[in-house]
Amino acid sequence: MKLHEITPPLGANRSRKRVGRGEASGYGGTSTRGHKGHKSRSGFSRSFNFEGGQMPLSRRLPKRGFTHVKKGVVEIVNLSQIDLKFKEGDKVNPVDFLEAGLVKKGVNIKVLGDGDINKKMEINAHQFSNKAKNKIEKIGGKALIVKEISENEVKKVDKTT
Repeated sequence: MKLHEITPPLGANRSRKRVGRGEASGYGGTSTRGHKGHKSRSGFSRSFNFEGGQMPLSRRLPKRGFTHVKKGVVEIVNLSQIDLKFKEGDKVNPVDFLEAGLVKKGVNIKVLGDGDINKKMEINAHQFSNKAKNKIEKIGGKALIVKEISENEVKKVDKTT
């Protein structure tokens, strides 16, 4: 046996179906589309959720609520967590929260007043609850509101960790 003598098995290579080429071809007349109806017409396309005239699932289910695309997710940090992770006199900012592992993205951080803080420090975050702000200022610390940090700063922190 030589390379040029090798042939595929019988029935492996079939000629393509040529529809609409007369009755002798076996695919004349209706051209394998059957008689009448949507699917026999040219240009027919069915919608992705078509269920044969039955009410589609997307219309049967109740619609509730709305998710705004631009709404940012607020990440929460409690005072007790800040007290554990940082030292007396530290100036804490959103990047520090990221490095300490208290938040995942660090784009929108809110400090809540759960737990106690015993160390005087300057905390920079995007939002503070009234309780948290009062506790920080009561021990002589500062609660400063900052703008959102850029994506580049977040990526720099992710690369270092």
